[in-house]
Amino acid sequence: MTKQDIDASEAPLMDHLNELRTRLMWSTAGFVVALIGCFYFSTEILHILIKPFRWGTGTDITLISIKLLGVFFVKLKIAMFGGLFIAFPLIATQIYRFVAPGLYKHERAVLAPYLVATPICFLAGASLVYFMLLPFAIKFFFAVGADAGITVMPDVEPYLDFVMTLIFAFGLTFQLPVVLTLLGQLGVVTHAQLSKGRRFALVGIAALAAVITPPDPFSMMAMMVPLGLLYEIAVWSVWFIERRKAKASSSADITPT
Repeated sequence: MTKQDIDASEAPLMDHLNELRTRLMWSTAGFVVALIGCFYFSTEILHILIKPFRWGTGTDITLISIKLLGVFFVKLKIAMFGGLFIAFPLIATQIYRFVAPGLYKHERAVLAPYLVATPICFLAGASLVYFMLLPFAIKFFFAVGADAGITVMPDVEPYLDFVMTLIFAFGLTFQLPVVLTLLGQLGVVTHAQLSKGRRFALVGIAALAAVITPPDPFSMMAMMVPLGLLYEIAVWSVWFIERRKAKASSSADITPT
C-alpha cells in the first residue's frame, strides 16, 4: 500500500471521528442543559414523586432525611435522572444521525419509527409504576410495619432510589416489543421462533418480575401481565411484518419486466 492510499484511508476516518465528536458535543450539551433545568425544578419534581407515597399511606406522614447532605443528593439524583430522560430524544437523534449515513435507505426507514416508540414505551412503564405499583407497594410495606408494631418513617433518599429503580426497570422492560419487533424487521427472529419460545419467555418474565418488583403478588402480577401482553404484541407485530414482506416479494415476482 502506497503513502497516497494510506492518506486516502485516513481521511474518511478523520471525518467519522469529527462527526462523532460533534454528535457527542450536542448530546452532552443537551444533557447538561436538561440537568440544570431539572435541578432548578428539583423541589417540584420531588413533590410529584412523593405523591404515590401519600396515596399509599393515605395520611400526612412525611419523609425524613437523616443525612446532612441527604436532600441535596436527592435533588442531584433527580436532576441526573430527569436530565437523561428529557435529553434522550436529542441523544437518540444524534446517534441516529451518526449511524444513518452508513445505512441503506430502507434500513433508515425501518429504524426511524423505533426511535419514536422507545420513549412512548418507557413512559407507559413509568406510568404503571407511578399510578399503580408504587401506591400499592407502599401500602403493603406500611401494613407489614404496622403488623409488627413498628412505625415506619422512610428516609427520602432510599425512597427516591426505590422509585427510580422501579421506574427505570419497568421503562426498560417495556422496550420488549420494540426490541423484538426491530429484530423481526431485520430478520434476526421470526414469528415461528417467538411462538415456540412463548413458554420460555413467560418463565423469564415471571423470574424477572420476582427479582425486580416488591415481594407481594400484586406487584409481580402488575409486571407479569403487561409484559406478557407486550410479548404477544411483539409476536403479532413480527407476523404482520413477515406477511407484508411476503406480499411485497410476491408482487415483485409477478411484476412484468
